[in-house]
Amino acid sequence: MAVNLVNVEAVSKVYGTRALLDGVSLGVSEGDRIGVVGRNGDGKTTLIRMIAKLEEADSGRVTHSGGLRIGVLTQHDSLDPAATVRHEVIGDLADHEWAGSAKIRDVLTGLFGGLDLPGFPQGLDTVIGPLSGGERRRIALAKLLIAEQDLIVLDEPTNHLDVEGIAWLAGHLRARRSALVCVTHDRWFLDQVCTRMWDVQRGTVHEYEGGYSDYVFARAERERIAATEEVKRQNLMRKELAWLRRGAPARTSKPRFRIEAANALIADVPPPRDTSELMKFANARLGRTVFDLEDVTVNAGPKMLLKHLTWQLGPGDRIGLVGVNGAGKTSLLRALADAATTQGEKQPAGGRIIVGKTVRLAYLSQDVAELPATLRVLEAVQQVRDRVDLGKGREMTAGQLCEQFGFTKEKQWTPVGDLSGGERRRLQLLRLLMDEPNVLFLDEPTNDLDIETLTQLEDLLDGWPGSMVVISHDRFFIERTTDKTYALLGDATLRMLPRGIDEYLERRQRMIETAAPAPAAASAPAKEKSAGDARAAKKELQKIERQLDKVSEKEAKLHTQIADNATDFEKVAKLDAELRELSAQREDLEMRWLELAEDA
Repeated sequence: MAVNLVNVEAVSKVYGTRALLDGVSLGVSEGDRIGVVGRNGDGKTTLIRMIAKLEEADSGRVTHSGGLRIGVLTQHDSLDPAATVRHEVIGDLADHEWAGSAKIRDVLTGLFGGLDLPGFPQGLDTVIGPLSGGERRRIALAKLLIAEQDLIVLDEPTNHLDVEGIAWLAGHLRARRSALVCVTHDRWFLDQVCTRMWDVQRGTVHEYEGGYSDYVFARAERERIAATEEVKRQNLMRKELAWLRRGAPARTSKPRFRIEAANALIADVPPPRDTSELMKFANARLGRTVFDLEDVTVNAGPKMLLKHLTWQLGPGDRIGLVGVNGAGKTSLLRALADAATTQGEKQPAGGRIIVGKTVRLAYLSQDVAELPATLRVLEAVQQVRDRVDLGKGREMTAGQLCEQFGFTKEKQWTPVGDLSGGERRRLQLLRLLMDEPNVLFLDEPTNDLDIETLTQLEDLLDGWPGSMVVISHDRFFIERTTDKTYALLGDATLRMLPRGIDEYLERRQRMIETAAPAPAAASAPAKEKSAGDARAAKKELQKIERQLDKVSEKEAKLHTQIADNATDFEKVAKLDAELRELSAQREDLEMRWLELAEDA
């Protein structure tokens, strides 16, 4: 029987006049992997902070089992800006100790791309202070995962990770024995990792068995049972349910509840997109040419990101663009946008970009556009247009579109300066769509958006007739909104991937394996290592480890003697010389240990 790790009993929490949690009772047991979902501001982060005892409840209580080892990743790290990455992540472990740990090697490679931390100026010895928020977040995550925990609590762990990093993290968490409670808007990640779901809504928490797909099924079934009139069935959950059921079978695990009734909900739901109808409309709006690239070269400073690229973005194309950080995804969109906004006058470093005469581009960048803080939400939207034509006879007012994006009638009169980061992101996207573009470039559009807002955005894009390029690390969003996937693999080329992101991850894995030749193969003919060689290497490793222990003892004694004789400068100089000799001896032993580790 699984041991109960955390008990939450009748917990309530009020902010101002709003009850975020009202008499909530929950439990976390050994082996649980729980995903927490809900709208922004409904109390997800508050709930997990109380579980971790980082925040007190107004009433009720939270109890931990005796000796519970808990690791928490919050949205704001507590790293020492003056410390190095080595100090925060590895601590005082010697090189041979951490390099000999399979777990530490796996975490460093999975989160940073290699043991030498490529991308960090001084590798492990990089000082944390000047690093970006994303880099600091990966360091905090690595520090947590290297430690041994009974319960891991994570708040948005996939932020700032690319597709490969998210896939690695999902596999790592599945393999761990620790229990997990995780807040994330990444639906693919929830499906891969979680076996239970908590849905935080209006002060209560609804529990569901299974991952995200199972949760969608179960919630649709619950709403069907609760519905008393036909209008209750007309909601976005039915459409997402239809998408999940018609998607790849591997999307869902076996649900632990009846799904026949839920399937009845989607019996009359058409596919999410009428592709042929949208293509006809896109051709009418855009003509034959959207973007034609001929032998294009794109540079970022001295670095060549793309060379001799010949490619076409046609009317109605819905493209997902993935790739390693720094491969040139954003630079490619900027080159296309520059050509569009200058009517083809501004061209890339090499080659030519031809832009269709009817192209009306909207570009959602990663930077949130600044608006006057006193401007109201509805006014910010009406600045662009009062009404918008969504195609196929559909038209919406600014207020109606605001409501579809989660801005209620009351919220529409909120000053822009009072909005959260996620709400500003929603407003930025809303203003773009109000301008009636026929080409959309979306660079990380899912940042700061909750799952409910994401489903609303996906629903809106389903009927949007035009060409679209999406850059995102949210795998679910790319698969849901686009029809083709292209990849930048870091080799200055653009490739189409018929099998989508699964194929991208396979290609990247092959590239990593190919780029890591055996050290011996580079300088000498390949030589098979016999079992005897391996045994000899292990024996010498043990001998070196004993020598390293002795060196450590001698160093400790010398440090003590230096402290005791701090006023005797002559003796301190002599002891310091001995300490430097020992340090050089340690380095030689550690280098030999690392060489032998390969043979062993």
